[in-house]
Amino acid sequence: MTTFTPSSPADVLSTVQWAVAEESPLEIFGHGSKRGIGRPLQTEHTLDLSKLTGVTLYEPAELVLSARAGTPLAEIEKLLAAYGQQFAFEPMDYGPLLGGEPGRGTIGGVLASNLSGPRRLKAGAARDHILGIGAVAGRGEAFKSGGRVVKNVTGYDLSKLMAGSWGTLAVATDVTFKVLPAAETEVTLAIRGLLDDAAVVAMALALGSSAEVSSAAHLPERIAARVAAGHLGSDAATLLRVEGFGPSVVYRIEALRRLLGKAGPLQEIAGEASKAIWRGVRDCAPFADGGARPVWRVSMAPSQAHHMVMALRMQAAVDAFYDWQGGMVWLSMRESDPEAELLRGLIRKYGGGHATLVRASASHRAALPVFEPQPPHLAALSARLKAEFDPKHILNPGRMAPGTGSATLVRSTEEAAS
Repeated sequence: MTTFTPSSPADVLSTVQWAVAEESPLEIFGHGSKRGIGRPLQTEHTLDLSKLTGVTLYEPAELVLSARAGTPLAEIEKLLAAYGQQFAFEPMDYGPLLGGEPGRGTIGGVLASNLSGPRRLKAGAARDHILGIGAVAGRGEAFKSGGRVVKNVTGYDLSKLMAGSWGTLAVATDVTFKVLPAAETEVTLAIRGLLDDAAVVAMALALGSSAEVSSAAHLPERIAARVAAGHLGSDAATLLRVEGFGPSVVYRIEALRRLLGKAGPLQEIAGEASKAIWRGVRDCAPFADGGARPVWRVSMAPSQAHHMVMALRMQAAVDAFYDWQGGMVWLSMRESDPEAELLRGLIRKYGGGHATLVRASASHRAALPVFEPQPPHLAALSARLKAEFDPKHILNPGRMAPGTGSATLVRSTEEAAS
């Protein structure tokens, strides 16, 4: 096996051109923090982008940052924090969930997997904040899309097409993101002891109010104890995050107290304690226990997700918690359960959605459709996109779908709609 470690976009281009000429597929990764997601690859050569690093542009006043694709996300977030700024979409760190170290993800991986976190309800995902990219297609051709300004409308927005493609269409070499000021104050209001159905109602009330809640999640009994070093205790916790200027946050928290005072006991959590809780929710800390149980990520209508989970529990041993007002469900199941067929069947029964297997053994991932199978019309369109960008199936072949790894449009569709 040959591992290529380019340190410049020109090196990436020459490596992909060689692979195309030799018709030799490449596995693409940065630091490998998300390498365990998707179907296992069997390629003779790898393209390691961990040396393609460096922030190439940062203009805090213009809210724009550009960096090489292999730049560690933790390094960029530290730079942004020094200027009181952040990625508003709050990208998840998959490392601990997949048995790795925290802080190993790269900025290119953020785009390739279209990461987001609990603030997704308010801020969207990576695809909603990308301004431009430089990349090398599987044809061995370099291209650019977008630019380095917020108001950029040049040509087709291929930057968003790359979001959620998992390296199956092109190798990103440079990315430019919009950044935003970090909130001055953060407070979480926790309603304690609610069952899943009551929690869904409470979150809907909060999100429908004028309190401008930026995140809403529900941690059922015992699950709550697995975040923020047990700070919440074991009772169920329905979490509502309010961010902004201090006086505004105080006013909005008080409005939520009046609105939800009869729902259950209320607990107010501020500052670093609040941030630790939401990092735990973001990074799926309840299931990042070093275990091997399969973990699924489900996106569906918030009003139906808890019904699906209840029906699933009748047939399988399941732990679950909810983010995005209940519209995103993290599930931990046993490998022996007929999980893919059962889970996706119940999702269809309760209004439809998408299920992605994000943690499992290599043999388990090889045996199951890891990403949501596409309907025929989307599968045909995805195949056409793959043929245009990577006709010889050089880049991450088979990672998203058997044979070609071309199942990318449904990822973008799912993330846009969630």
